[in-house]
Amino acid sequence: MYSFESRVRYSECDKSGRLSIVGLIDYLQDCTTFHSDHVGHGLEFMAAHDYAWFIAAWQIHVLRLPRFAEKIRVSTNAYEMGSVTSNRNFSITDEGGEPCVLADSIWFTYDTAAKSPCRIPDFEHVYVTGEPRLDLPRTSRKIKVPKGGVELPSFHVVEQMLDTNNHVNNAQYVSIADGIVRARDPEFSTRVIRVQYRSMALLGDVVCPRLHATEGGYIVDLADESGSSYAIVSFESLPTEPGAPAPLPSPSGAGREA
Repeated sequence: MYSFESRVRYSECDKSGRLSIVGLIDYLQDCTTFHSDHVGHGLEFMAAHDYAWFIAAWQIHVLRLPRFAEKIRVSTNAYEMGSVTSNRNFSITDEGGEPCVLADSIWFTYDTAAKSPCRIPDFEHVYVTGEPRLDLPRTSRKIKVPKGGVELPSFHVVEQMLDTNNHVNNAQYVSIADGIVRARDPEFSTRVIRVQYRSMALLGDVVCPRLHATEGGYIVDLADESGSSYAIVSFESLPTEPGAPAPLPSPSGAGREA
């Protein structure tokens, strides 16, 4: 398992003074990139070997969002790696070691020269060190989108949305979807985020959002002009009463790994 410690910055908070959803995703993404750098397989190494790690799906459970200036520990564990996909857990814990966020994810390697998914190189198995997975459900690679929904104004991908792979960063899709939901339902609080990434949006591409209300939440489909999805983001709600518990699969057991 790889971990790093941080403190929630003002720039990472939403209007409530707590870690924003995009700030949360950024911490998880930073943790896996730091892990790569820690084992000597950072950005320069991957560029020299013509490959990159891309995420296929997220499952993120929010027990609570840390407050401004709160000390946190962010951890990741690559608990399973096959020939074409790898599974990673993440956690964000507070100063006392109690979990604030638990997550599971599916990743794959991409040949940046051939511009296609590829088998995971043997040397990438260095990430798997034997720690057990968190007690979370298995992450599904597919999110079912209901029919209908509300079509929202389209927009073009701009440079600020891109990452080092020159496509829209995975956190940006969640940030865009979160903004759409909050514009529709300002009091909505997120308990579970599920994301399915289907294709890469590049600079200048047009993104056409569609919002679907579901039982207990929303689904945002971010698609191209033909209706093919770039990413599908599902949000399920938190209890509305302050301090109300957010039930999760065995959070105390999962916390032992954080």
